[in-house]
Amino acid sequence: MKILSLETATAWQSVAILDDEQVLAKQDQEAKGAHAKILLPTIDRLFRATGLSPAMLDGLVVSIGPGSFTGLRVGLATVLGFRTITQLPLAVVPTLEGMAWNLRGTSMPLCPVLNSRRGELYWALFQWESDDRLVRLVPERVGTPATLGQQLSGPVMLYGEGWETEQAAIRMAMPHTVTITEVAGQEVKPSAISIGLAGIARLQRGEQAGIGVSPLYVQRPEAELRYEESGGISPFARRQEKVVRKLKNRAALAGGRTRRKA
Repeated sequence: MKILSLETATAWQSVAILDDEQVLAKQDQEAKGAHAKILLPTIDRLFRATGLSPAMLDGLVVSIGPGSFTGLRVGLATVLGFRTITQLPLAVVPTLEGMAWNLRGTSMPLCPVLNSRRGELYWALFQWESDDRLVRLVPERVGTPATLGQQLSGPVMLYGEGWETEQAAIRMAMPHTVTITEVAGQEVKPSAISIGLAGIARLQRGEQAGIGVSPLYVQRPEAELRYEESGGISPFARRQEKVVRKLKNRAALAGGRTRRKA
């Protein structure tokens, strides 16, 4: 199964094209609020590198959150634009669950942690029962580092940008019974490869995102509330329309070149 996988939930943008568990192409980079500018060019580079086109894929996968509100809207609107044009099945994967796939098969409970706003964190707790079965022990939460520390118990693997920036405050609030194993290297970052693998598993089970899919914010963004009050068109809707227009234009240009050759 060939899929395009997008991870835009944080400042670390990750894009990959997978064929089942084989990575055909990938690019990871710092985005720092520039997802809207660099995501489509990155996707184009990967398609050129593999010789594939959207029509040659079997599915689409995207990280659904929690994370950066802007990044999530850009990533989801982009794949929805691709889905509109290609009619490919789409799987959405919670960002923290995707991070648990970074450590697939690990026996210890996993607690990926991401930064939220105003000194708060996103986290969830997972346990691999086998290489193919991941159980969510605690659903996605948002709160202070102290709140996270107080909710931990027993041995746990803590990792992610939120752990790196707030580990002192988390440790201060933890019970003495907690034993921490830290994770280093690329496993601490959200990855389009892990998101893609989790998404392929969903698609193979027949789990496809519906028409009204929206980002998993955990808390509602202030921007969303302002747009509801104003009655304006959201950045999410504008982004989806932009992707659809670009794909239609490319298809029209390709069709014109084909007719001229004939």
